[in-house]
Formats: sequence, structure tokens, C-alpha cells
Amino acid sequence: MPYTSYMTKRYALHDTGQLRGRFAPESTTPRGIKPCYNISPATRVPVIVVRDGVAVIEQMIWGFVPVGARDTNSIFRYKTYAARYEKILDTHTYRTALRTQRCLIPANGFYEWKQTATAKRPFYIHPTAPGLFGLAGIYSTWIDPDGVSHGICAIITIDNETPDDMSPSRLPVIVDQTDEASWLNPDVSDLSTLMQIIRPYDVSQLDIVPVSDAINSTKTDAPELIVRRQL
Repeated sequence: MPYTSYMTKRYALHDTGQLRGRFAPESTTPRGIKPCYNISPATRVPVIVVRDGVAVIEQMIWGFVPVGARDTNSIFRYKTYAARYEKILDTHTYRTALRTQRCLIPANGFYEWKQTATAKRPFYIHPTAPGLFGLAGIYSTWIDPDGVSHGICAIITIDNETPDDMSPSRLPVIVDQTDEASWLNPDVSDLSTLMQIIRPYDVSQLDIVPVSDAINSTKTDAPELIVRRQL
């Protein structure tokens, strides 16, 4: 049966103590970052960006918000938490961000839902290699009605070139560790170079784990969410 999600709308980041060592050794860690097993759009998430030549950890709202918007509701309405690779050059805001405002969104894994004969079943997906990895992200700025500036970000997704009964037809882009420096470098703006970094992950190197329906609630956050459950 097919997967029912065509864009990543939940992910997990629980190894927050490893953020600096893995991505930004010269950075400080912003206050308020804590492990989360159920990160949903419109929440503040840690991202890695380069400022003055140095990789730093910042917090941004997950999801692009249009200029002049009064709140973040449009993130859900227009699903701007995901930027489709095939359409990214067709949207001015995404295209501009792709050239000069790229980030890595650290994660331990992400969730997708599959339609079975009786229900939609959630699966937790992560690389077989342990530890944190970086999702390809783009970012921008939203100024709210009170004049406060907020960083906003989106995850780039791409078609899975080798889908099967156990792997989704669409996946978030996982940036190879050897490409992370180029991806973060704002001086790299050549689209052909960037498009070579945006490529599907080898699904044979992914662990796809059936998990509890408890992930369906955005209010649930516990290590048990990523524990394997019987189908």
C-alpha cells in the first residue's frame, strides 16, 4: 500500500547535546533547545547557518510565512514547511533563498505515514549510520505585526528514485556530510552545483521502523515514539 505523506511534516531531534560537536564547534547553543521526538511545523527549531564564515546554531520557525502575514497559520494552509525540489526554482522566494540562504536542519530521524488496508500507519525513518544528520533547508525572514523579525525555514524534499513497498515515494533531502560545507557557504550560488547536492538518499541505507500511532498527536513527545512496534 502507498505512503500517504508526500512531504515531511514531523521529525525528531533528541541528540541536542551533540549539535555543537557535529555541526558548529565554534558556536554557542541557544537557550531553550531541548530534545524533541515530535517536531511539527510552526515550531522553533535549531538550524545551522554560516555567519561571517563560521557555522553557528540558530533557532527559526519551521515553515515560510508570507510577507505581511499576521500569524503562522499559512504554514499549514500552504504547506510551506516543505519545498519541493521540482518546484523550488519556480517560486521566487524559494529560488532566492536557494542561492544565498541555505541551512542545515539537524535531525535524528523523520516520520512518514503509510496507508494500510485498515488505517494509516506511522513509520520512523533514519539512516542506518547512527548519530545526527543534516536535512537540506532554506531560510528567510518574516516580520510579524509587532515588528519583530523571525527567521523562517523549510525542508527541501525530493522524489525517491527507487520506491518500494517499504520506502516512501518522497523523502527529505539528507545532505551528505562531505557536501555540508558547500551547502552552507553563502558564496556558493551556482545552481548547477547546488542541484548536484540535492539528490535522493540511498534508501538501502535507511532504517524504516513502524511506530506507535501516538505520533499522530502533536502534543505527544516521548522517547517511546521512535520505538519499533509490530505491524
